[in-house]
Amino acid sequence: MIYTCNIDTPLTVLTASAKNNKLTGLWFMGQKYYPSKTDTWVTKPDYPVFKELKLWIKKYFEGKNPSLQNIKLEPLGTVFQKDVWEILLKIPYGKTITYGEIAKQIAHKKGLCSMSAQAVGGAVGHNPISILIPCHRVLGTANNLTGYAGGIDKKEALLKLEKAILS
Repeated sequence: MIYTCNIDTPLTVLTASAKNNKLTGLWFMGQKYYPSKTDTWVTKPDYPVFKELKLWIKKYFEGKNPSLQNIKLEPLGTVFQKDVWEILLKIPYGKTITYGEIAKQIAHKKGLCSMSAQAVGGAVGHNPISILIPCHRVLGTANNLTGYAGGIDKKEALLKLEKAILS
């Protein structure tokens, strides 16, 4: 059974999903790749992982760097996507990385000469757990703000909140 709840934030409403007390999704309302088959989800705002998530979100939007220690993440995706999302989880709060840098890390891990930054971009864009798996910290070539399923305005707002350097 998949449980869901909505969470108000200063940017917009977020929709969360969870199964087996693990967070499986967190989307900006109506964002690109927003799940289409939610009619069987059960609204349960007091589900334990949602209680922890709401506390995390509150601290995050207060400009703090909350720990994910009490929130178990279980994003659904391919092996490649999960490899990319693992790298995203290692990007420090207030720091950024480029799609190309992630591609180099993936290529190195797989013993390849190179990896497509566009393929990495596709995996980043399909990240189902916005903010917690910080896909907003990924920039284009020359640190350009580019691509964000939740909208560039939200990406920019999140980076400003974290005081990330956008040079």
